[in-house]
Amino acid sequence: MYAVISAGGKQYRVAPGDKIRVDTIAAEVGAELEYSGVIAATDNDGRLLLGNDVSNAKVSATVSAHDRGAKVLVFKFKRKKQYRRLKGHRQNYTELTIGDITL
Repeated sequence: MYAVISAGGKQYRVAPGDKIRVDTIAAEVGAELEYSGVIAATDNDGRLLLGNDVSNAKVSATVSAHDRGAKVLVFKFKRKKQYRRLKGHRQNYTELTIGDITL
């Protein structure tokens, strides 16, 4: 059984027990969250449910951690012009542990 949820403007395919990284959420570690924006889901028989079939579906999740991703380097260079720029970026994220999916 899995579901496709929308969180932070992105879509994630989740199953019970999965750990996903979403954009930072203002919630403390250990807090329980519930996502009702389920786009698609499968039932125990493996049938795909869409539209009105998942209008009441909910996915529960627990905040496991807040952290920052790996550093991404952006390097600009123009030869013969003595132009070099180096910029680094680390994205903040929240790690969620998916609980159960109710249809």
